[in-house]
Amino acid sequence: MAPLNVLMVGTGEYTTGFVGGGQSGSDKKVGVVGLTMFDLRRRGKVGEVSMVGTCGTKYPAIREHLEKNISSIYNNLDVSFTSFPTDTTVRDAESYKPAINALSQGDAITIFTPDPTHYPIALYAIQRGIHVLITKPAVKLLLEHQHLLSEARTHGVFVYVEHHKRFDPAYADARARAQNLGDFNYFYSYMSQPKSQLETFKAWAGRESDISYYLNSHHVDVCASMVMPDWHPVKVTASGSRGTAGELGCVEGTEDTISLLVEWVKQGAEKKRATGVFTASWTAPLRAGVHSNQRFHYMASKGEIHIDQAKRGYDVASDDEGQVMWCNPFYMKYAPDEEGNFNGQTGYGYISLEKFVDAVSALKEGKVDLDELDRRGLPTLRNTVVTTAILEAGRRSLDEGRSVEVLQGEDGWELR
Repeated sequence: MAPLNVLMVGTGEYTTGFVGGGQSGSDKKVGVVGLTMFDLRRRGKVGEVSMVGTCGTKYPAIREHLEKNISSIYNNLDVSFTSFPTDTTVRDAESYKPAINALSQGDAITIFTPDPTHYPIALYAIQRGIHVLITKPAVKLLLEHQHLLSEARTHGVFVYVEHHKRFDPAYADARARAQNLGDFNYFYSYMSQPKSQLETFKAWAGRESDISYYLNSHHVDVCASMVMPDWHPVKVTASGSRGTAGELGCVEGTEDTISLLVEWVKQGAEKKRATGVFTASWTAPLRAGVHSNQRFHYMASKGEIHIDQAKRGYDVASDDEGQVMWCNPFYMKYAPDEEGNFNGQTGYGYISLEKFVDAVSALKEGKVDLDELDRRGLPTLRNTVVTTAILEAGRRSLDEGRSVEVLQGEDGWELR
């Protein structure tokens, strides 16, 4: 079967490493999605590559950036792509439609765009028989999530949520070990990024989404994938701190840090309860030594797990940086191999995207069906419904100043 054709929706930091007219200042200086798709094309798993954004006038600079920072570094890796809209288009918010229309049924898209746009873009693709990868959070609303799930089944397409922390080797190992530690009791997580990220996100931060959707989504999914289906969330209470984001130019009221307190119940033994606390911030110090602090503590009746994935025993001191940096090549390893080729295929950021491509290819070849892909524990739409439920409940809790119940009925999940 021919390699999978992929359209990348979104041209920003995560796709290309290009932000604000130049290379990103984060740890994703050459992006993740574009580099991975270009390398998968080199390996024969991906065929035609295209890209769509809202601003076509960026493309000349994006192409120059990719040639300079990817192609010239990795043995002239082919970084060509078909672009939408045209290079002379200043802005077209619906350019994803002609870009998707240019695909054939059975092709695929990746969506790395602001949170409120995930639903309409994914729905448009699904209804045209296109397989979809969506960055987390999949969508902001539980109703939207469950509608996409229904439409995906109707049209027979695979929809995958890019929860890459599931493939972090330490997190994956912890999830397996947790199954032998008895009843879930307590989960605490913390994830942050430096306040400089608000410069990248200020166009939508606090207006269209929040830090909990952006960062808490990682560990909410990790926890849910560790304890379900035996445990279900039943109540969410959120708290947010404010002040710094507003001073940095974000809309008034933008939360700096959000914590979600989630109550879990064991199915069939409702007297057994567990607590999850998920905290995320995008106002961490500028020189904390890491781009993303990320850690969690899991406690059960017969043991506990501690993971700190910020300080991994690998640090680099640089006069240029003026500080010690704790590096994370386990996510994306950008150093070339001995032949000069890209050598990051073992990074869990790469693996997450490759698993989507492999799953779609296997589905098209008739080797698996959608039910089998759900059973494998991949972050499919069906396997991530509860993550969306908790995140939306947190937003509602902040907006309405109350706890929000999470209920599972015959027709799916609902909030009350």
